[in-house]
Amino acid sequence: MTTTTESGTGAATRLHTIGAVCERLRAEFPDISISKIRYLEDQGLLAPKRTRAGYRLFSEADVERLVTILRLQRDEFLPLRVIRDELRSPSADRAKRRAAGIAGVEDEIDMQELCGRAGVSIEFARQLEEYGLLAPRIEAGERLYRESEADIALACAKIARYGVDARHLRAFRTAAGRQSALIEQVVAPGLRSRNLERRKAALADLDMLAGVAQELAQLLLTRDLREVAER
Repeated sequence: MTTTTESGTGAATRLHTIGAVCERLRAEFPDISISKIRYLEDQGLLAPKRTRAGYRLFSEADVERLVTILRLQRDEFLPLRVIRDELRSPSADRAKRRAAGIAGVEDEIDMQELCGRAGVSIEFARQLEEYGLLAPRIEAGERLYRESEADIALACAKIARYGVDARHLRAFRTAAGRQSALIEQVVAPGLRSRNLERRKAALADLDMLAGVAQELAQLLLTRDLREVAER
């Protein structure tokens, strides 16, 4: 059930019962349940409104937050503790972008805004671009970057603080390129298909494989570094 209430400014606000939220999200998350949503609330990840009788009412923002949580669980295998920290931090927008998946549409920013968001110098950003870590789109001579490129620049800057320069950070780009090339071989026939349903299925496979590949890369890296620590 969906209800409409009036906000303090007189604007109408659509609110949804927990059952309506389940039905709405079941197509993307077949295992969603009322008990699971209640559990996420108990863990401090959701805070829906309550009626006088104690019934939960979810706003559109609540539903959007729930979708972000579920996608981060499904696609990036993040534990609830990490998801909670992400949503509480200034990087919450980054979490939403990641949760949007491969097919998600991103806004574009210019070099100046990228540097401001990542806290890096223009010189450092140009070095990252030189070694393939940043990939702008050039329009009328202006470099435009997806918002997630600022996240990449920020991550590179964090590693650079330990004395690793942009040239050596290229190793991460090379590894990612090899992984994406392998996955491309798997889904390319479907992506090139003229059949809309087959193409949609291929995009879904691409999104899923991206998440699993990221998990595998993280597990392998952790194993190797654990061996370094034990030497």
